[in-house]
This record gives sequence, structure tokens and C-alpha cells, in this order.
Amino acid sequence: MTEKWALSAEDGMYIQNIHRCDICTSRAELLSARLAENNLTPPAQSGYRIHMLSDLPNVLTLSRIAAIPLLVLLIAINQPITDLLAALLFALAAATDWLDGQIARTRAQLSDLGRVLDPIADKLLVGATLMVLVGFRRLPFAGIYPAIVIMLREILVSGLREYLAQIRVGLPVTRLAKWKTGTQMASLLILLLGDPGARLIGVGGFPAAAAGASLLWLAAILTLITGWDYLTAGLNHINHSHETR
Repeated sequence: MTEKWALSAEDGMYIQNIHRCDICTSRAELLSARLAENNLTPPAQSGYRIHMLSDLPNVLTLSRIAAIPLLVLLIAINQPITDLLAALLFALAAATDWLDGQIARTRAQLSDLGRVLDPIADKLLVGATLMVLVGFRRLPFAGIYPAIVIMLREILVSGLREYLAQIRVGLPVTRLAKWKTGTQMASLLILLLGDPGARLIGVGGFPAAAAGASLLWLAAILTLITGWDYLTAGLNHINHSHETR
């Protein structure tokens, strides 16, 4: 009995984007041959098409961006109940950062739009939160300085990624960068809750402002380390690309 071969989601996406990569010819020919052997039509003709905007991962990413105005409004009201609501909203938004990636991988709904939107949504959420906390003087212990470090690092890495994308080089996320992101999100969540919000939920003895500011300083230190790692890796790729021309 002949084994039936099916087109995988990864192969389908690969063929759809084959024109973007000059080094993919051999794999493209292999996939095309396997399609022909099994009487399968190419994905673009058989309806294999991801409706990017309506995909759940991208909807979750867009919801993270849509939550920002409401988050800013809740912080601006500056009441214990709105602080609590802002912290809950931020927690939900941060959770979608992990959830959209998981869903995209398990459902094979990876898309160019998702790759572009996901880091943008993260930076918008973090940047808006930091700015509004600074604006309403909610960052104790000279918290404005780690906030500046974090914002500058995000701009630096974004610029590097944009340039490296033009020469088809990616900067993979390191384990330390993931720890930085987790620490950063935890610090902002606690700072949004604040001491009044902590008292509202019955943990008045917890120094939310001090704990959040301490975590923000830790996140800034990790930001400097990972930012330097990304900068050196990016410059090495740039130098290598110039040498091979």
C-alpha cells in the first residue's frame, strides 16, 4: 500500500512565500515534485490561504493595541478601583502576548502580519504604560531612569531588526531577553496596581510601589545586557554582509 503524503501547513506557507528567498529553490522543486506525485494542487489554488486579519493570533495581538487607550484612561482617573482595573487589563494584555504565539504555532497560523504586529504591539503597550506612569508621577525611587533605559533599548533593537530584515537576517530572542520581558511586565503590573490598589484587594501590607520600582530597575539592568547582546550580534551580521558583497 502506497503511503499517502499530505501537504503540511509549513510546506504550504513555504511555497506561498518562495519568491522571497533565493536559496529555497531546491526545496521548492522537491515540494512541487511531491505535490505532483500525489495529485495535489499548490496551496494558492486549493484554498490554502490564511486570512491574516481574522486569524485568532492576530486578533489577540490587535486587541493588545486596542487596550492601550482604555488603559491610559483608567490610569488617568487615578482612583484605587481604576488602578485595580488598569492592572487587570494590563495582565490580560500581557497574557495575550504568550497566548497568540502558542495558538499561531499549534494551529499553523504563522503569518507575516503577525510577525510584524506582535513586537509592535508589545512595544506600544510597554511604552504607553511607562509614559503614563511617568506623566502621573507613579514611578518612585527615580523610576524615570530605568524607564528611559527600557524605551531607548526598544528603539535600538527595533532599528536593528528593521535593517537586518532588509538583508534577510533575523535576531532570535534569547532566554535572557525573555526573563527581561517577564520582569518588565511584572514590574509594570505591580506599579499599575500601586499601594491603593493593593489595599483594595486586602494586601495593604504589600509595598506595591517599592516592589514594582525595584523590579523595574532589575528589568533595566537586564535591558542593558540584552541590548548590548543584540547590538553586537547585529553589528556582526552587518559587517559580515558587507564582507560578502
